[in-house]
Amino acid sequence: MNNSATIERIKKMIFASVYPLYVAKVEKKGRTKEELDQVITWLTGFSQKEIDKHIKDRSTFESFFASAKLHPNAPLIRGVICGYRIEEIEDPLTKKVRYLDKLVDELAKGKIMDKILREA
Repeated sequence: MNNSATIERIKKMIFASVYPLYVAKVEKKGRTKEELDQVITWLTGFSQKEIDKHIKDRSTFESFFASAKLHPNAPLIRGVICGYRIEEIEDPLTKKVRYLDKLVDELAKGKIMDKILREA
């Protein structure tokens, strides 16, 4: 996962272009946009207003995560996402994006919120 072309692609991805895909994924499985935003807030420390601003400003994942204050329990997010074991990803930005992907995946799979947010 330390392929430099992949890392560059992830850096330049626009959060606002991926966000609707996250919403569609969770809503298709009976979850809500509000639950998705709760998960994003937990991971990044952003308020709803800050999330909306990143969407409006078309922030890249690089700038989105550069201004985030990652939750102290984020390293408890483990497992495989997109074919990669999260705990083995070396690039810090890629790891943060995969944390988010994993949380969205867990939400879509119907996991209870306390487990998703690593609080139980």
